[in-house]
Amino acid sequence: MDLPPIAAVEVGTSRIRVMVGEIQDEDHVQVIGLGECPSRGIRKGEIIDFDAALSCLKIALDQAEKNADAEIKQVFIPVTGGHIQSVINRGSIPIQGADREILPEHVDDVQEIAKAITLPPDREIIHSICQHYFLDDQEGVVNPIGMEASKLTVDMLIVHGSHARMRNLIKLVKSVPLEVQDTPLAGLCAALAVLVPEEKENGALVIDIGGGTIDYLGYADGMIAVAGSLAVGGDHLTNDIARGLGVSFTNAERIKEHSGSAILNLADRSRKLELAGDSVPDGRVVRLGDLHTITSLRAEELLTMVRAFIDQGDLIRRFGAGIVLTGGGARLDRLDELAEKIFGLNCRVGKSRDISGLATVSNQPEYATLTGLLRYAARQTRRSGTSGGFGGLIKRILGGG
Repeated sequence: MDLPPIAAVEVGTSRIRVMVGEIQDEDHVQVIGLGECPSRGIRKGEIIDFDAALSCLKIALDQAEKNADAEIKQVFIPVTGGHIQSVINRGSIPIQGADREILPEHVDDVQEIAKAITLPPDREIIHSICQHYFLDDQEGVVNPIGMEASKLTVDMLIVHGSHARMRNLIKLVKSVPLEVQDTPLAGLCAALAVLVPEEKENGALVIDIGGGTIDYLGYADGMIAVAGSLAVGGDHLTNDIARGLGVSFTNAERIKEHSGSAILNLADRSRKLELAGDSVPDGRVVRLGDLHTITSLRAEELLTMVRAFIDQGDLIRRFGAGIVLTGGGARLDRLDELAEKIFGLNCRVGKSRDISGLATVSNQPEYATLTGLLRYAARQTRRSGTSGGFGGLIKRILGGG
């Protein structure tokens, strides 16, 4: 089947990016185009100036279309932001009949009951993710069909977000104009990009650190066990540097990228760092230890916030494959070492897999959400057999169904 190119749009706090890919064999995607523009009108992953954000999106789209030599009409976009929340909802049904055998329709019924959660009117369900089943008192059943029990129970992870904020994101993209095909969770996309099946089975936590948000998603026993988003990110480190050292945000970002560290190195604390750049007098220097104190304290705070959410579900012991860091914030020197200290688990910086085309895309952690979104789009497109056929959530958000 000759499938059309697929496109992903990421409206980030630091940059707006558009990536175009071609679906290859066996879940492989080749990147054929990339466009990006520094963000304006976006804060903490949410739109605060519609026109400014729209202008940036059009610039990124134009670059991507020229690089891919293709006209983009339909896109997938990831959802992020501090408004994202998740909750586990449980549903149960009795199993009737002489043999009490569980049939496929029983599984469908119990899933529908678990999905039927009452949320405030301003909330919208993004994903309903089936976890484990319970047969009477037996826990941890993956596939109950054909087994026998008096009662069938399932736990469903319900991920939901602000109706209005998701609506604004979709309206931004539709104003280009582009058709929005689906809006999966950003953390799910990052996990699709960097995790292998064995890591999902053994349990792994992906932490995607963007400019204004941190998205996290954890697998335990092959199932998604936790997901969420925090309205903090790498820009907090940059702001701390700007204030602490008295430099501009732009200069602070450069200093963070080239000289920042998530761990204070006592051996280098007296080394001098020249603060060359805009609004800085020539010859001004600071101690490297002062910079690392700033960056290490904030980095520790951010990761500790994620750890606090994970601890609510007692999941740490189930992440046998450890921690995987993605996003532009993962570039901070020695952040993996700090994560190992805070979580007590092995940690690595993730690289996108099953992606070819642009080498920088597969090697740099800031592209993980987009490459994972392309893989998500490829799977959805293969299932539908066409570039259409999506949009159930989109219709609900925009009031069309």
